[in-house]
Amino acid sequence: MSDGDDDATPGRSLPGSGDTPDRDWLTRSRRPKPGAAPWEREIGPATAEDASPARTDEPSGPVTVADLIAKINGGTSLPEPRRHRAAPDPDPEPEPYPDGDDLDTTILPAIAAPASELPDLTTPRPPRHLPDRPRRSHRRAGVAGRVVAALVAVLALVLTGGAWQWQSAKNNLLNRVSALDPDSRDIVDPNAQFGDENFLIVGTDSRIGANSDMGAGTTDDAAGARSDTVMLVNIPANRKRVVAVSFPRDLEIDPMECEPWNAETREYGPITDEESPMYGKESVYTEYKLNSAFAVGGPKCLVKVIQKLSGLHVNRFMAVDFAGFSKMVDALGGVEVCSTTPIEDYELGTVLPTAGRQVVNGHTALNYVRARQVTTETNGDYGRIKRQQLFLSSLLRSLISKETFFSLSKLNNVVNMFIGDSYVDNVDTKDLVDLGQSVQGVTAGRITFVTVPTVGYADEWGNEIPRTDDMRALFSAIINDEPLPEERNADNTPVPGTPESLAGQAPDQQDPAQPGDQTVDVIVTDPETVTVQVSNSTGQTGLGATAASALQSHGFNVTTPDDYPGPLAQTTVFYSAGNEEAAATVASSFADATIEQVNGMGDVVQVVLGSNFDSVGAPSPSGSPVQLHVLRGTKAPATELPEDLTVTNAADTSCE
Repeated sequence: MSDGDDDATPGRSLPGSGDTPDRDWLTRSRRPKPGAAPWEREIGPATAEDASPARTDEPSGPVTVADLIAKINGGTSLPEPRRHRAAPDPDPEPEPYPDGDDLDTTILPAIAAPASELPDLTTPRPPRHLPDRPRRSHRRAGVAGRVVAALVAVLALVLTGGAWQWQSAKNNLLNRVSALDPDSRDIVDPNAQFGDENFLIVGTDSRIGANSDMGAGTTDDAAGARSDTVMLVNIPANRKRVVAVSFPRDLEIDPMECEPWNAETREYGPITDEESPMYGKESVYTEYKLNSAFAVGGPKCLVKVIQKLSGLHVNRFMAVDFAGFSKMVDALGGVEVCSTTPIEDYELGTVLPTAGRQVVNGHTALNYVRARQVTTETNGDYGRIKRQQLFLSSLLRSLISKETFFSLSKLNNVVNMFIGDSYVDNVDTKDLVDLGQSVQGVTAGRITFVTVPTVGYADEWGNEIPRTDDMRALFSAIINDEPLPEERNADNTPVPGTPESLAGQAPDQQDPAQPGDQTVDVIVTDPETVTVQVSNSTGQTGLGATAASALQSHGFNVTTPDDYPGPLAQTTVFYSAGNEEAAATVASSFADATIEQVNGMGDVVQVVLGSNFDSVGAPSPSGSPVQLHVLRGTKAPATELPEDLTVTNAADTSCE
């Protein structure tokens, strides 16, 4: 804004100042008088002699644009002006439109035409067919490909980020407890169990909290918590099958010393009576029943007992109470069961009012797997175990078909129901997803439920007496990945090596192991960690001792060499499942050695010198990756399993 007659625009002349060349300019501070505009002066220094005499007919003052144009048109060329920033030129006055009388016009004669030849202006113009544009190079496709790749990358980042956040949030909500004992001496052949997943899954009988609303009673009826259902689930390293072993809750065990467990606080340590100044015991002993282990010593004590009974390395623990089981079934939308008769229980009342196939909700499912005093059953806990196995078979078939573990919404519902009413050790949401996806990758016929073999009846104290030798045979077959009864392939044919596959064959035709080639990627280990047994099949005296000495010089632990019964054409390395790294290390010292996986070797690798044996070389460097071409052999006989083993196959949809 301006005051008085001052110009509001700095650097512009005041109005009404005429054409005086030395007029003042309005600025924030007084500036020197400006020089002439570019068209008023010549480039370079001018002298009096060089200057052209002024024309008397030219007005004094600055040269206007019209004058400059006139000079140019008149042939007078001006030197090239210096480049200076000049004020913008004023917009020229618009030329007046010429009067119509002054226009030079010509009248064109009209041409007569019939109406039929006149175009119909109301008809839409037909579309014009433009020539095809020439195709561009593949640059556009390349750009599009990069855009798609970028979108996929962003989407993957978002999804994996979302999945990570989901897993992290759920993991923080899991109730964790100490349960595992990885250094137990009761674990049989740890090398053969390398890579196996062994989940100890416990259904707890607790009346604490929401469990009192499940119809099982309150803490006044039964305090603490007991293991109502105990299942040991084995998923071998190759993930080709699933075996779930059920333990009767009243299975007789040897009393074992354990650390006390408080079921309400889920903590270990001496339990003191609030009304008594006496401190609790530092340790407690279980009773003779399996379910007492969890009652007095919690998850730690139960894992300790199960590892002693089975020899399996329990590396995952999950416990779910009544409320959690019921909620999980509801989150899945129910599970189908089938019974040939209605089910009535003396304690629980009506469980299934009608026979046949039916989908049950969480509460009914809980009673279905808990009922122990069914009016139509005379086998007590064994009938309940059979129903549990049938129920879980149906549940797993449902999971396999419904893709539950690939649906984030379904999985979220199941995990939400699971988290609040369970506690775990070495289990997080990723492990739950991996477990579900491992099950989905296995056909139902390769999922087997089996019950620990017992004498079949309870003793005078109500204990179920285990058949120890048969129980050891069962777990030996599981550790060595041997086929179990009723296992079936995807086409419903018996798995080779099962009793069903051997039925009708002559004894000399029965080959339970069914050898086959397999390629395994492993890493060579340190020879100092490998124990080698050298056997000589060539008949050449002293060859075994020579090879043993050479292996020892390379750092291997070598036992006393011996002779092998019968000649072998090829030098062969024998090992048991789980000891692949040691076998690869030994085999790398022998040219053209055959590698064969057998049962019963434990953590020892046996190399049998064949007729092609030449010398012992240095093993491959520790840490180098190698591929083993393995032959599944029959060196050790298949484990003899009891004929009356109680088995439920998940592919069995029959009604019982």
